[in-house]
Amino acid sequence: MSIYDFNANDIKGKERSLSEFKGKSLLIVNTASKCGFTPQYAELQELYKRYEGKLEVLAFPCNQFGAQEPGTAEDIQSFCDLTFHTSFPIFEKVDVNGAETHPLFNYLKDSLPGILGTKKIKWNFTKFLIDSEGNPVKRYAPTDKPLSLVKDIEATFKS
Repeated sequence: MSIYDFNANDIKGKERSLSEFKGKSLLIVNTASKCGFTPQYAELQELYKRYEGKLEVLAFPCNQFGAQEPGTAEDIQSFCDLTFHTSFPIFEKVDVNGAETHPLFNYLKDSLPGILGTKKIKWNFTKFLIDSEGNPVKRYAPTDKPLSLVKDIEATFKS
């Protein structure tokens, strides 16, 4: 099993294969529009623009933590566009824990467990770094600001 074996629907409902991102590093994030960590969208956009062509930021809205992503797909897209001018891919709302967990997040949690081996995602803006070969590299807590990941991100690029 590889990261490239997964599909997910984008925010407009179009099925996309993660294989379309082969050769690029990925930062996969479960997001929410009404969370204390929501301002991280700005840093995610900054990383996306800074490493254009080398890094893809993939946002997966999730409403499992404090119901902080209650909106429709249109609400989410509009909020991200108008508030943070995001241009990276945003996907449909998913579950990251429980019986309805999106298969991608089961794979990520199995590949990169959290502190003390826990697999459960604890809150919005948990981040997963994938290298340009598709290998899961590191999991980051919601409190880890995206710009603090620069050194790790740059280490994942092909030389």
